[in-house]
Amino acid sequence: MLKEIMEQPDAVRRTLEGRLKDSGISFDNLNLDTKMLKNLSRIQIVACGSAYHAGMVGKYVLEETLRIPVDVDIASEFRYRNPVVNQNTLTIVISQSGETADTLAAALQAKKQGSYVLAIVNVVASSIAKMADGVIYTYAGPEIAVATTKGYSTQIVQLYLLALLIAEKLETLSHERISEAIESLKLLPEAIESALKEAENIKKLASVTNSDNSVFFIGRNIDYAVALEGSLKLKEISYIHSEAYPAGELKHGTIALIEEGTAVFALCACERLNEKMLSNIKEVSARGARVIACLSDQSSSIKKEVQAVIKIPKTDPLFTASTEVIPFQLFAYYTALSKGCDIDKPRNLAKSVTVE
Repeated sequence: MLKEIMEQPDAVRRTLEGRLKDSGISFDNLNLDTKMLKNLSRIQIVACGSAYHAGMVGKYVLEETLRIPVDVDIASEFRYRNPVVNQNTLTIVISQSGETADTLAAALQAKKQGSYVLAIVNVVASSIAKMADGVIYTYAGPEIAVATTKGYSTQIVQLYLLALLIAEKLETLSHERISEAIESLKLLPEAIESALKEAENIKKLASVTNSDNSVFFIGRNIDYAVALEGSLKLKEISYIHSEAYPAGELKHGTIALIEEGTAVFALCACERLNEKMLSNIKEVSARGARVIACLSDQSSSIKKEVQAVIKIPKTDPLFTASTEVIPFQLFAYYTALSKGCDIDKPRNLAKSVTVE
């Protein structure tokens, strides 16, 4: 797992090099014509596990750039609720292996109901890739550890690229904004490398948290989507109970779980919402929580209200998930390592879920 965490800058670099051409963004085997895109009434993203969390990131990016409603469904729920999809729905299914049983069944159902099905997968000629109307292959390379890291990172990069490509076709973003975003994307591998340099700091935090019974992650907007993935990484390889919540939901019940010494990670890369996050941090601190904030703004007043800070590099607000997820992958790894867990093959889990 550590090897694959460290391979992420190169994996993202390969993903970008395969899609960024002199003329802009280019995808093979996509067949998304402008007429079809202009008739879209909504986008439906379907996935499981970390791929679902990648889809959550995609929701925020796609809605921001396209101004089209985006729904994200867990595949096992989608297939059993008679979903409302039709020829004016773009269904995006995400799977690292391309063999995820629930995701495959959901994709087949969406296609049967007339939706265009676009697959984002890592494995060429996998079952999902074969049945989809269009396919985007990630360039993650082989991923052996059960807990995905570079698979997730390349999935969200492909969603960024897809959003910008469709925005260009629908003219929902200016040429200047798209060019600016592309230039920011080109810098992502270096930004991820910079985030990886916090490994020693993360290792120290993990040595303190490895005895906790419960850990909480809070965030807003894309930060919440990343919080979901950070929480999953921790629970699946360290076996520590962990939950992620939208920060605004704290007072609606969750804060009842906060007690003296509870570890709370506050994700604050979405800087326009930091005033709201500061209020949430003060609420959990007042109940005795030990708060660790993840910040890209080092002048933030949040630093004064927390016990520790994780630094991440600034990037385009659309792409913060790519750098923000890195410290939480490392945190999960070092926590599991300090507890003596079988990190690459955690108990009860398989790399590809091919049965219900």
